[in-house]
Amino acid sequence: MSRRGWALFLAMSVIWGVPYLLIKVAVEETSPVVVVFVRCVVGAAVLLPLTLARGQVRAALRHWRPLLLFTVLEMTAPWLLLSYAEVTLSSSLTGLLVASVPFVAAVAARLLGGEERLTAVRLAGMGLGVAGIVALLGLDVEGIALLPVLAVVAVVVGYGTAPLVANRSLADVPGVAISALALVLTAVVYAPFALPRLDQLTSASAPALGSLAVLGVVCTALALVLFFALIREVGPQRALVITFVNPAVAVLAGVLLLDEPFTLGLAVGLPLVLAGCVLATRRNAPAPSPEVVGGPR
Repeated sequence: MSRRGWALFLAMSVIWGVPYLLIKVAVEETSPVVVVFVRCVVGAAVLLPLTLARGQVRAALRHWRPLLLFTVLEMTAPWLLLSYAEVTLSSSLTGLLVASVPFVAAVAARLLGGEERLTAVRLAGMGLGVAGIVALLGLDVEGIALLPVLAVVAVVVGYGTAPLVANRSLADVPGVAISALALVLTAVVYAPFALPRLDQLTSASAPALGSLAVLGVVCTALALVLFFALIREVGPQRALVITFVNPAVAVLAGVLLLDEPFTLGLAVGLPLVLAGCVLATRRNAPAPSPEVVGGPR
């Protein structure tokens, strides 16, 4: 990847490594539908004025069908399902499950006739990434309920296919406009269910309210702008490799900020994740010309 691509990749790895913890804090005191609604309203409040000031709303609405599909796959369904799942699942296990997104994206791209080849090197990188996450988080899944796991599986499908929609059908629409309108649409969908429960915010603690604010401003508004820039810089498949790094970031944050122990799993898993990301994001070699293939004539 280019230097700009790596800068965006590292920024997204950190920013989207945090939401699992923030959601876990928020859903302990507010319902999942309130978490999604507040996250969308805060994010839209940041991005919509920019979109209006630049006069980009009309251009975005010309592509309303793919915009609606992207919204459902990236936000409307996954964010509620993720919040629901984390009522029961740990943030670490959720991160481990979401780390399978690049595989879904690769399969979807091939089914849709994607031009980029999924080489053996990139597949090996994905395998290393998964192995690293397993080492980081462990496989303690005893007593895990089926429905929350299935909810995360649905999230994975959405996250794996939404960037393909954006890359194929919304390439001419600014990322800020797509993000702003998608957030507004999602907020409108959940408003009837969230508004009667907003009294939960009055009794919520400062950590819960702070988590919601950071989710909206940093992990939604800022993150979506950077994510669209990353997709257009490196392509949707490479962009989604951040889901390998996100759980590692969450675990590292626990060690550095919460004095959690530096475990053998962390020592083994983090290098595997980083090595896997380097291989999985590697650019394919250009196809040889017919002259090279056939030799001199």
